[in-house]
Amino acid sequence: MDAPLITNDAIVFGLLVVTLGVIFYTKSRGGRWDKFYTFIPIILLAYLIPSLMNSFGLISSKESNLWQVAKDYFLPAALVLMTLSIDMKGIIGLGSKALIMFFTATVGIILGGPIAMLIVGSFSPETVGGEGANEVWRGLATLAGSWIGGGANQTAMLEVYGYNQERYAAMVAVDIVVANIWMAFLLYGAGMSDRIDAWLGADTSAIDRLKNKMADYTASVERPSSAADLVILTAIAFGGVGLSHLVATGMSAFFEAQGFGDTILAAGFFWIVVTATTFGLGLSFTRARDYEGAGASKIGTVFIFLLVAIIGTKMDIFQLADQPLLFLVGFIWMAFHAVLLITVAKIIKAPFFFVAVGSKANVGGAASAPVVAAAFHPALAPVGVLLAVLGYALGTYGAILCAQMMAAVAG
Repeated sequence: MDAPLITNDAIVFGLLVVTLGVIFYTKSRGGRWDKFYTFIPIILLAYLIPSLMNSFGLISSKESNLWQVAKDYFLPAALVLMTLSIDMKGIIGLGSKALIMFFTATVGIILGGPIAMLIVGSFSPETVGGEGANEVWRGLATLAGSWIGGGANQTAMLEVYGYNQERYAAMVAVDIVVANIWMAFLLYGAGMSDRIDAWLGADTSAIDRLKNKMADYTASVERPSSAADLVILTAIAFGGVGLSHLVATGMSAFFEAQGFGDTILAAGFFWIVVTATTFGLGLSFTRARDYEGAGASKIGTVFIFLLVAIIGTKMDIFQLADQPLLFLVGFIWMAFHAVLLITVAKIIKAPFFFVAVGSKANVGGAASAPVVAAAFHPALAPVGVLLAVLGYALGTYGAILCAQMMAAVAG
């Protein structure tokens, strides 16, 4: 089809939101849908269905301006709301082993990327090569963003490093397939955590304390959201968006004038992402953090899924098989992450719960970390959310460090 069937952005946006609504409605129905969504993650459908619309000519990203709106408004708003609820005291209260495993997971992703590139590049340099916007390390930077923080950080890295979006489908496929296979292993491990903890020599008494602590925390912050709460949250989110654009305009102009025009420091979007993340972090030390109880991260999640759906419209499923060795890069990357986690856990005798949640707080973010945590005990689900929010905060910085290392490996 030479032209898409639907070209009006308002209609396209409505279609995407309705698609998300149907996905979440069926997920909430339970029953046979539980079995379906056990094997097909909702975030995969949120991406895949719009991609099918694009692939078969119903819509076309080339005829749409939705991506500009998504990256300029939805993305920084999501970053503000997802970092707003960070409770540093609560995280510290989880104990040193929880934080050690979380940061070990982060380090595993940061180092795993360049190591995987080195290994695959030794026998297939074309797989990790490329020029300009097609340089593979730029695409892998989006994986680093996703596997340290989540969807917002992944989108940020896509825009910051300017990877060719026509090739982005392969990166998304690697992200979804590798991350979900790893999640399956973690969920399987949760079912036999007693034996794994015995092998690790772990003291699990901290887990019992966590159950009580997090149950109390959830009860203390939850409240029905009033209209005033939602308006204030909207003001915080889009006030942060405005501030991010203001800072970005000044900083990019400054570094351009200083002769850094060809570096990331002169990229306006880089400063939008950094400012939005820093703004949210700053608010987490104020009373604004209490608005998590009114649904800050839930609204942030809505923006994340809107981002995922709009990015999906850029995917052509018929290009997924172009670079099959990219999956090998992803599996080596995740294997390094897993081996490092298990090694450190064995050394410090950390419970497997900290291994699993620390990993998914990075790799899966708020979408799957609470799912893994709840597999151990429902009262522990907020632990996954808490660490995942920390992952959102670190995702921007960690992904940039990983990307620069991969760029160096690419030469």
